[in-house]
Amino acid sequence: MARISGKCALVTGAASGLGRAIAEKLAAEGARVTLTDIDVDGGNKVAAEIGGAAQFVEQDVSDGDRWAAVWEAASRDQPVDTLVNNAGITLMGSIEDLDYASWRKTFDVDVDSVFWGCKTAIANMKQTGGGSIVNIASAAGIRANAGLAAYNAAKAAVILFTQSIALHCGQQQNGIRCNVVAPGTIKTAILDKVMAQVPNPDEMLAGFVASHPIGHLGEPEDIANIVLYLASDDSKFATGATFSVDGGLAL
Repeated sequence: MARISGKCALVTGAASGLGRAIAEKLAAEGARVTLTDIDVDGGNKVAAEIGGAAQFVEQDVSDGDRWAAVWEAASRDQPVDTLVNNAGITLMGSIEDLDYASWRKTFDVDVDSVFWGCKTAIANMKQTGGGSIVNIASAAGIRANAGLAAYNAAKAAVILFTQSIALHCGQQQNGIRCNVVAPGTIKTAILDKVMAQVPNPDEMLAGFVASHPIGHLGEPEDIANIVLYLASDDSKFATGATFSVDGGLAL
């Protein structure tokens, strides 16, 4: 039996990488899935490959005014009961190297989008019986890296923001759970983009592998599996928790 049959999910940043793997997993386990992304061609392609009840909606997640229309499209046939705030970017730079534009862009995409997504989800989910919000942070929100000043700050913000939301929803008894997943280094296209920002990508990759006690990098499905759990009723007692899926990186 599909673990989330009958549920309806919205996954941001789903045209590639973790978002794609999450959308594919949720759809395979019975959910109606709306994928969003700024990559229209990629998003439509993934939705077509998933087939069934999957659909793609174009979205710049940092545009707060866009969220209401996206939610309406995702809930056209049934209420959305799972939101996965996955969209994000990683810009390299120490505090001395980083310019303000890069800092601001990181927060626009990695933090402001989570604010808008959670705010929209809560306003709607509390009217339709509750649901599960899953925010994707990073092990970089727990363990600092001198060359990831903006990303460290943004993902740490997402983790504590998630806890605040979980407390609020619990106090309101509105049936909404909010948890955060903190992946280690995962083999995705984003990793390639990060390595393209440094002069010696092979050295960086070797360093990434060495930093994980388990001895290898993660796969997108590793993260999709924990999101599936959080979308399912199996996780009904979990809220405000940080699920580190990082090969021991944060230890």
